[in-house]
This record gives sequence, C-alpha cells and structure tokens, in this order.
Amino acid sequence: MLLLELVETSEAVASTRSRLAKVDALARLLRRLEPAEIPTAVGLLSARPRQGRVGVGWAAIAAAKQEPAREARLTVADFDAALDRLLATAGTGSGAERAATLANLMAAATTSEQSFIAGVLLGELRTGALEGVLTDAVARAAEKPLEAVRRAAMLSGDLGETALLALTGTEAELDAVGLRVGRPVQPMLAATAGSVGAALEATGEASVEYKLDGARIQVHRAGDDVSIYTRNLADVTHRLPEVVEVVRALPLRDVILDGETLALDEEGGPRPFQETMSRFGADAVRETLLHPWFFDVLHIDGRDLLDEPLSTRLAVLQQVAPAHRIPGQVTADPAVAERVSQDALAAGHEGVVVKAIGSAYAAGRRGSNWVKVKPVHTYDLVVLACEWGSGRRTGLLSNLHLGALDPAGEFGEPGAYVMVGKTFKGLTDELLRWQTGKFQELEVRRTAGTVWVEPVTVVEIAIDGVQQSPRYPGGIALRFARVKRYREDKAAAEADTIQTLRSLLRP
Repeated sequence: MLLLELVETSEAVASTRSRLAKVDALARLLRRLEPAEIPTAVGLLSARPRQGRVGVGWAAIAAAKQEPAREARLTVADFDAALDRLLATAGTGSGAERAATLANLMAAATTSEQSFIAGVLLGELRTGALEGVLTDAVARAAEKPLEAVRRAAMLSGDLGETALLALTGTEAELDAVGLRVGRPVQPMLAATAGSVGAALEATGEASVEYKLDGARIQVHRAGDDVSIYTRNLADVTHRLPEVVEVVRALPLRDVILDGETLALDEEGGPRPFQETMSRFGADAVRETLLHPWFFDVLHIDGRDLLDEPLSTRLAVLQQVAPAHRIPGQVTADPAVAERVSQDALAAGHEGVVVKAIGSAYAAGRRGSNWVKVKPVHTYDLVVLACEWGSGRRTGLLSNLHLGALDPAGEFGEPGAYVMVGKTFKGLTDELLRWQTGKFQELEVRRTAGTVWVEPVTVVEIAIDGVQQSPRYPGGIALRFARVKRYREDKAAAEADTIQTLRSLLRP
C-alpha cells in the first residue's frame, strides 16, 4: 500500500470530531492492507511505530528537509524499512548515515507525506487516531467483538499484532490471547476522588492501600528468568538488580506482579521521587538502593488471576510475598479508611488507593474500581513552552506553559494539548538547570522570551483548584499551580485531560 493512503486517512480522521466517522475511515483502510502491512500501519497511525522512538528530533528533521516529491511512490513498507535503518545505525559515523537515510526518505515523500513522517518520528501525530479509536476500527474492520479485540490488545500489549490476528484469524484465536509470562501488559489505572469517603462510595467494601511515591513496575518471573517493566512497558531489568534478587527469592516458579519500587531513607521513609527515577536513566549510578512493594498478582504458576476478585489476588499475594506487600486494610468503614490514609501520610507517602474488593484486574483501563485519594490535588500535564527567567533566574528557562490532553478534540484538534496555565513555582535550582538543557533539546521554535517545545514532557502539578477563565481555549485556568516533580516514567498521552480539570469547576 502507498504511504499516501495512510496519510489521507489520517487527514480525514483529523478533520472530523465524530468518533463514528473516525472509526469508519480507519476500518476502510485496515481492510485494504496486506497482512504484512497491518502491524506497521497501525503503529504509524498512532505515531507508535513498531521500532519505538528512533532518536530523531526536530533539529534532525529540519536538517533533512528536501524538496517534496511531485508524485506519491513511497509505500508503507518503504517507511518501515527506513525506520529499521535509523534504529540500527549506531557507532562511529552513524550521524552522517542517519542523516542520509532521513534525507532520502524526505526526498521521496510528497508534502503531506513529509508532514506525516515528521509527526510519526516525533510521536505527536495529530490525527485523533488514538489507540481507543483504532481499537474500535480494528473490531469494525475484522467484524469481531470489540471487547475481544480490546482484551487481546491489552493482554498482548501490542495493538498492531492484535489487529493482524483479528483481521486474519478466527474469533477463537483472538479469544485465546492471554497472559504470557515475560510479555508485559498495560497496567490497570485509578480514577481520582477528593476524599476517602467519596472513594468508598464508588467502590463499596475495598482494600485501602498506601499510595507510594515511587515508580510503577510490573515484574515477570519464569523460573530463574526475571523481567521488570515500567508503566510504559519499557524493559528496565538490567537497571534494577536488587529487585531481580528479591523476586528470585520468592517461593514460586512463575509469576506476574504489579507494584512500585522506591528508595528509602535510613528511617524507612520514602526518599524524593527524583532519587528513585534516577535509577531508570541510561546513565544511572547504582548508589540508591530500590525496594520493591507489590499490590497485585496477575499470574501464579500457570494460573491466570486477571478475572479473579481482588480478594483472591490479595490472598495469593500474601502467601507468596508477605514481606513486600504494600500496607493497607480491607474495610467498608469510612473512619477506618480515613485512619489508613492518615497513617500513609504520616509515613511520608502520597495518600491511598481505594480498590473495590470484588473487582477484576482491568488491564489498561481506568475506571471506578480503583480510586486514588491525595490530600493535595495533583495532575499530570504536558509542557508546551518555557519562558526565560529574570533576576537570579536570568539565563535559565523558568516559567512553564502547561497543557492538558484533549482526546476528543472538544477544544481544538483531537489528541492535542489545551493550555491551562503557567507556573514557575516549586522549581529547585537543580530542576531549573535540568529543564534549561532539556527544553532546548526539544525546541521547535522560539520568540525573544519563550522556547516552544515538543509536547512530550510530563510534569506533575499541584493546584488548589481551577477557575473559569477566557484566557485559555479550555475556558479554565489553574489556581496556585506549582511543580511537584517531572514524570519521566509517563508518556504525554497519559496526561490528565481538559475534561478532568473542567470537572473541578464548582457548580
């Protein structure tokens, strides 16, 4: 298939706010693909190519700019092969070779294809073809039950391969997709409530558990082989040998565990989040010891537990890893739940997560069965730009422009970010130096006082609420926003939405 067909479908999807129209356009395209093209096309349409990020930024794309081709001749396979070459090229002289590969790709592309290629490479394709819409389209194109497609994608962690199976296989084969030890799955996510009482109203009887200020990990063990994945499913096994050692010592053969890891101080309290995350970087130094804590078990010695109630999963977890369970208590009493919350805060943690005791593990989904409660409202937003500081911050990028995700395109393009405020508060000298270097690497343009950046950096912002404001497109502005921390473990697509922030407006 010509790449132009993907581009035209992407543009058609971006031009409508109708979810049904998006699904129909994508389904028509999926039906026309050859089997070998399906995983590649799905990855490109969601700006998540099968190769992942290949290390190409705005500067490299600008340097590779070529006169566009007059006629479309690039195929989906051509683009995929170019991404393979970019990923494989490394070592002495690799810069020139990568630049040549990118320049040749751009020279073979039409104007619209060049824009599409740039969007895919930068991970910010603005088509509205989010994974939820693509999943619906796969089910439509394959004439398979949506829930079967959705579940297979979540358990395999690969929508492209799921699309291939759905479009070329049987419903029974799709239903047979299950957990596989060593293959990470999308983690279950939590909603937010303003109080423990409100959370209990949503869940009923629940396990009220400490919300640790750590990094989410999913641990797989098959015999002596242990693999550790982040919330974004990146393999970080080699960076966490102490966690591997703990899991190998557990009395079992095969297991999939969900939990957190964090650094502790001499008194057993949590160290700053940045110290934990420092262990996940490419240049990590193993001076900080990380401790694993688990709150769920998805598989044990050949038995899948996803569909078992939380009460069963917690009983299994208590049997196999009692010393590494996150503290908590099962209760339906708001007073007891509030006491657990206060204990968590006194121990230096963020708050609690309230989990319905009868709930199954909904991989990749956010619903009312898990509800997090923090004493301070914090939201994950995306940095859109940063202003140069003044006074003692002269020469440093300081004031952040913050955006919330707009998945439905209610206030602009679907999947874009709606600006909701600015802040320079909460930034330490260390963070100021870090972001000054980082945001210049991500720069897309600048004015005299502001550097505009790729919208890929997630920052956790504490606020006292929101207020109505005509200043920003979403009609709201943050109240008393301050930086809590950068979330290098989160992708921009996981940012909180403008709809979530607007729900904070008082009636």
